[in-house]
Amino acid sequence: MSDQVPHDPYRPSLPLSPTPEPPRNLPGPDPAFAQVTAPYPPARQQQIPLGHQQPPMSTPADSSTSSVAPSSEKNERKRSSKLAIFTVALFGVLVGAALSFGILFAATGGFHFTNSTTQGTTTVERGGSNITITPPAEDASLAEVVAVKALPSIVNIDVYTATRGYYDESGAAAEGDGLEEYGLGSGIVLTADGYILTNYHVVEYGDEFLVRFNEQEQYKGTIVGTDPSSDLAVLKVETTGLTPIEIGDSSDVAVGEWVMALGSPFGLEKSVSTGIVSALFRSTTMESATGPSIYANLIQTDAAINPGNSGGALVNAEGKLIGINTLISSSTESSAGVGFAIPSNYAMNIADQIMAGKEVEHAFLGVTLSTIDSSNARSSGSTVTAGARIEEVVAGSPAAAAGLEVGDIIVSVDGSTISSAGELVIKIRGHFVGDTIRVEFMRGAEQLSAEVKLSSDAAVRG
Repeated sequence: MSDQVPHDPYRPSLPLSPTPEPPRNLPGPDPAFAQVTAPYPPARQQQIPLGHQQPPMSTPADSSTSSVAPSSEKNERKRSSKLAIFTVALFGVLVGAALSFGILFAATGGFHFTNSTTQGTTTVERGGSNITITPPAEDASLAEVVAVKALPSIVNIDVYTATRGYYDESGAAAEGDGLEEYGLGSGIVLTADGYILTNYHVVEYGDEFLVRFNEQEQYKGTIVGTDPSSDLAVLKVETTGLTPIEIGDSSDVAVGEWVMALGSPFGLEKSVSTGIVSALFRSTTMESATGPSIYANLIQTDAAINPGNSGGALVNAEGKLIGINTLISSSTESSAGVGFAIPSNYAMNIADQIMAGKEVEHAFLGVTLSTIDSSNARSSGSTVTAGARIEEVVAGSPAAAAGLEVGDIIVSVDGSTISSAGELVIKIRGHFVGDTIRVEFMRGAEQLSAEVKLSSDAAVRG
């Protein structure tokens, strides 16, 4: 991905608070609608004329039977009926409670609970078996915990290029030499005394670098060393007491594993995004001004990676570095959910060499290659239609020591099919100096194999 982008578009100012909109004069209800949706009419009330009273019930003075006796008898029947209903309802409640009590007693093995909230863990003992549930402690999510751990080790790198003075039509100096911001990227703190790992393409065209930890803490960075063919570089800032990132083992990464990408997308410092490992062992090559960059065994992720994320960290659920965010595949030059990171094991091997002041070494086979495919197999006399044909063997190289010859067509390495010269180059680059590989190749119609111990390419490049 290219991080050589204008600075201003990637630092958009936040919009001003919107001016409150004045209240609008809303129209009143449609009379027709109001008639249809009018509330129900009130309950009828008895109309009693003012000044008129209903006469009381008169009873004969000589009657021996009280006029209230029938009413008392009716009230007694009502009380008896209510009491029966209450008794039945109470019995139903008691039966329901007893059933619930029995079900709960049977399900829990006699109400035997043990709860522990220490460090966010709750243990439930059920019938002699344990079920452990581990919710996020202190209401913190995994992403929050990982971000708190890893973000102090992530920096923003502003890249500046020197401007040359020019003159107007009269010959007067219109503008002097100076610096202008050319691009931006991210970096990873490797040591407490200021070594920063990033991508080579972040610093490739820069003359000066500003490494920013936050708005208050920023330092001038200087290039310690680079490895263009691996797209890696190491900067140094003059300070101490930094927080180095914890290094993980990228060989343990699995597809589907949770990951977090950290960096400065579009110049927005200290940003994080989460996703999973989508695939492993993605490889490609890309041309640059200094020659081809070889990307071997990349980690593919759907965590959002955008321009400005280059050189930032891909970490696992323990906050450990497993990759350096480097490339994306997108038709819009922004995240499409397909990003790639250089594995940390490979990147740290290169970074350690640079920090030690050594010339960077890569695994070396010692051959010049061409690609065999269906279009040239017959003309080259090949018995196979895919592979890497050896055009030259370097004297004294690992290939020469293993007995490989010009005209041999390499068809697999360590059991992985090789269908082109580029695939073989990437496969070799994915190994370390001193590794031994098994090569299968065609010599005429005969299929052969050989063990090859890879050496360093330093002598050849020197």
